[in-house]
This record gives sequence, C-alpha cells and structure tokens, in this order.
Amino acid sequence: MPVKPLLISMFLLHIFLLQQVAAQNKKADYKNKIATIEQNIRGYFYDSTTNNYKEFNKHAAGENDYCYLWPLCGLIQAANEAEAMQMAPPKYLKSVIKTIYHYNDGSAPAAGYASYVKNKASRFYDDNQWIGIASMDAYERTKDASYLFEGRKIYTFMMTGYDTISGGGLYWKEDEKTSKNTCSNGPGIILSLQLYKATKQKKYLDTALLLYNWANKYLKADTYVYYDNIHIPSLKIDKATYTYNTATMLQSNVLLYEITRQQKYLTEAKLIAAAGFGHFYKNSRWPGNYWFNAVLLRAYIHLYKYDKERKYIDAFIADADAIWQTEKDAQNIIGKNDKKQLIDQAAMLEIYCRLLPFVK
Repeated sequence: MPVKPLLISMFLLHIFLLQQVAAQNKKADYKNKIATIEQNIRGYFYDSTTNNYKEFNKHAAGENDYCYLWPLCGLIQAANEAEAMQMAPPKYLKSVIKTIYHYNDGSAPAAGYASYVKNKASRFYDDNQWIGIASMDAYERTKDASYLFEGRKIYTFMMTGYDTISGGGLYWKEDEKTSKNTCSNGPGIILSLQLYKATKQKKYLDTALLLYNWANKYLKADTYVYYDNIHIPSLKIDKATYTYNTATMLQSNVLLYEITRQQKYLTEAKLIAAAGFGHFYKNSRWPGNYWFNAVLLRAYIHLYKYDKERKYIDAFIADADAIWQTEKDAQNIIGKNDKKQLIDQAAMLEIYCRLLPFVK
C-alpha cells in the first residue's frame, strides 16, 4: 500500500479507537451515576426499620414521616429499568412493591393505592396508573404473573373514575371529581394497551381507543402538544402544558401502531414528537421537572424503535449531563434546592438507566 493511503487508514483507525474508548468511558460514567443515585436513595431516603421511604433527605418538624405515593410511582419504574440494565441490588423491584403495599386501600368501589401511608388519604387515578404501567413493563420483561395481577387490579380501579360527563374520560382524583386530566387519561390508554398486548382481551383495546379519542377531542392543542385538563362542570380547558402529558399521548400512538400496524398512529406519533421537541426543549435543556421529563424520555425511546431519530435521545443525554454537573450537592444527591426530593432521585435513576444503551 502506498504511504499516503496507509497513513490515512492508520489515522482513521486511531480516530475509531479513540471513539470506542470514549464510548466505554461514557458508559462507565453512567453506570457510576446509576450506582451512586441508588446508594443515595437507600442511604438518605429509606427507613429500613419500617420499609418506607422519606419525601426529603432532610426532615423538618411537622413534616410527614414518609413520602407520598407519587415518589414511589417514580421509584418502581426506576427499579424496573435498573433491573433491566442489570444495575440493581437483588430483588430491588420487589422491595419497592412491598413498600407500595403499605399504601393499599381496599375501599369500595375498588381496591387501589392511597396517596399516603397512614390514615384515610385521597386516591389519585394517575398515581395508580403509573404503578400499573411499571408493573406491566416488569411483566413484559419477566413474565411474573404477580405483575400482571397488579396491572389488572389498577385497571379495575381506574375505570371507577370514568363517566360520560364532558363526553367521557377519566377523572384525576377520586374524592374531588372536578377535572379530567391528560395525566389520568394518557396513562390510562398506555395501561389498557399494555394489558391488551399481554392478554389479547378486546375490552382493554376498546378502553384504550375510548380514552384516546376523548383525549384528542378535548385536550389536544392545534400544535400537537396536550393541555393539562378540562374542568368539571364548567368544561373550561386548562391550557397549561407539561412534558409528561405530551409524552403519554406520544407513547399511546406508538403502542397503537405496534398493535394495529395502522400507519396513521405512527404518523401521529412523529408529529407529536416533533411538536414536543420544539415546544419544550429550549436552550439545550428540558423543563425543570425531572420526573415529567423521564416520562417523555420513555415515549421518545419507544418511538426510536421505528423512526431511529437520535436527536431526541441526544437532547436527553445533554440535559442529563448538565443536571449532573450543576444540579446536585456534595453527596451527589440531585435537585436544585437545598432539600432534595425522592421523586427527583427516582426520576434521574430512571433517566440514566434508559440512556445507558444510547451513550457514546
């Protein structure tokens, strides 16, 4: 081989090897982040004497002893993703579920999970749905029938929040039926579709389409992002926009495409993905709520199976790197405020686990 082509070949090989080393270093870095967050959750937020979790890393007088259900909704999903990446302690997901059982409320009309561990607490349909979605993800991964049971249980509970006021849709909160939200209907669609994929029972697909059509009629903006809720009984639309609402409707379309193979759903998913990116991603950052963004990442990764569009994933990598660099304390506990929250640790644990296969 002539000298010049040989030098070019050697140079390109050198660049390739450097890129491979950089990718390995990046993956190792993410694995360290995952391990650090999980250790911090156990060290600063977990009460081993009661098998409960705390809302904050610092407890103030008068605050609840334990966290609300919402952070556990994040933690159960994060635990599943950590197990999927083989980055979790033994039986991590099962241990989180045992804590969630402390919130179980068997009251009529159907058993579900209360928002707090002690006393009579409100039940939110969306909090229950997030647990159902994580359980069905775990069922798809493990085929453990207990996770399918959990998904069915939560489906039964969420359907007690359905009526035909405002044309249909699910309420947000059981004891204050004053709004029907994207955050209770979008996850309801996803859970129903997960159950349909697992069981092939038509009722689940029928429910998903019922909720899907309602959400698109009442809560979809002309810009392809989704509004927060419709007030009951005024029917006034709350036009606030959050990443997780657009996320669930994006992922619903991807799931509907997987199930039906109708191109219209994939086309819709791509439109929502582009709209969400343009609407929410500003100055190379996603908005400030880590967990809302974790839900959006789920949707973009699901869509990636079909569109292979990396720019959305790369945007999350850039944001996750910025968070680690600028939004944590000396103990690497993540959050912008002095008091750190469990929901933020759970969100970032999920985000780093989901991004791990994509870092390069």
